[in-house]
Amino acid sequence: MSPSGGALLTDLYQLTMLHGYFERGMEEEAVFEFFVRDLPEERGFLVAAGLEQVLEYLQTLRFTDEDLRWLAAQGNYPSRFIDYLRDFRFAGDIHAMPEGTVFFAQEPVLRVCAPLPQAQFVESRLLNLLHFQTLIASKAARCALAAPGKFLVDFGMRRSHGAEAALLAARASYLAGFAGTSTVLANPRFGIPVFGTMAHSYVMVHESEAAAFEHFAHCQPDNVVLLIDTYDTEAAARKVAALVPRLAERGIAVKAVRLDSGDLADHARRVRAILDEAGHPGIHIFASGNLDEYALQDIARADAPIDGFGVGTKLDTSGDHPYLDCAYKLQEYAGTPRRKRSEGKSTLPGRKQVYRRLDGEKRMCGDEVTLEREERSAEALLEPVMRRGHPLRRRDLGQARELCRLQLAALPTHLADLDTAPAYPVGISPELLALAEEIDRIPT
Repeated sequence: MSPSGGALLTDLYQLTMLHGYFERGMEEEAVFEFFVRDLPEERGFLVAAGLEQVLEYLQTLRFTDEDLRWLAAQGNYPSRFIDYLRDFRFAGDIHAMPEGTVFFAQEPVLRVCAPLPQAQFVESRLLNLLHFQTLIASKAARCALAAPGKFLVDFGMRRSHGAEAALLAARASYLAGFAGTSTVLANPRFGIPVFGTMAHSYVMVHESEAAAFEHFAHCQPDNVVLLIDTYDTEAAARKVAALVPRLAERGIAVKAVRLDSGDLADHARRVRAILDEAGHPGIHIFASGNLDEYALQDIARADAPIDGFGVGTKLDTSGDHPYLDCAYKLQEYAGTPRRKRSEGKSTLPGRKQVYRRLDGEKRMCGDEVTLEREERSAEALLEPVMRRGHPLRRRDLGQARELCRLQLAALPTHLADLDTAPAYPVGISPELLALAEEIDRIPT
């Protein structure tokens, strides 16, 4: 399973439009931009993610012999079109915000400049890749802000929507500040640290809870994290405390205990007291179980002695807001700006840039969307990442992770506190608005 997908992983109308452009010889340069129309409720910002998979997809886009045989068998496409697809490649330019960049509604995150058939055909997969990782990275960033300094692990594979979603959620959450994931394939695929403990079933199949703990410790001497809420949480903590000296004689240390149910803050206080009284203040407490940024914030405000968290279902599905109102729209064709005027879905025409201003404390204080040709004494967020189908210098995942950390540190205070009021200011340049008005006067 490739995270970039193949040529037929698309919507059917991309093929029908591609055929139409081919028949009419429409090969002039088209400019499309990816953006989010409106932020979901209770989302004051988003984090750009998925660009690396987009570049991989564009660089390797091919119709295989198997693809072409299937298309020919449908009877909808002439042989000359099938022959055209045999050599179909993406040879355009891409400008994009680097992965890890914080952005807001109506800001172009990625711009495609390519011959019309190429720029149009890639729409569905680009939306698919950018939408999902941006969605998860934005949720993960909120978790990181809600639990500063805590050890966060993605636990969501089992509830994610398929294999690719599980892998890309692990990647997006790591980019946004998580320490790692429980999804093993994320390590060989992306170099993300992987972590795991034990399940309740492991405890239940042993003759006693203490035997389960001791057996696990001997099998995993470098990773002794014991799940203690299968039966009685505080009783299990006492069993762990009693086990520690025996394990120490064999050179084995208990790293942490894990809580997975009940009132996590209350249990953590009780367990911490038990471990401390037994002389084991170095054993950490790790918690999981139906967590999201709101639960993490509540636990932080309760000052619970929990050192790390496993965040699963609500992260990997972005449970409270499972989609973004994102779009990939034509902004220019054959050198002429284009503008969609649909009610509630109108677009701003032309190739654009986003400039960001910082205040005296180096915090974001306002963005402006301009035409590309305009210049501002501020930071330009869109940068070239692909030229003529060849990727330029790429940021690796570690660099994207560091950029995201810096971006979150530069958020206005109210957004860093997960508060969405007041909204972050995003202005539209007068020249861009004037161009839109000019196009609106042109008869259609």
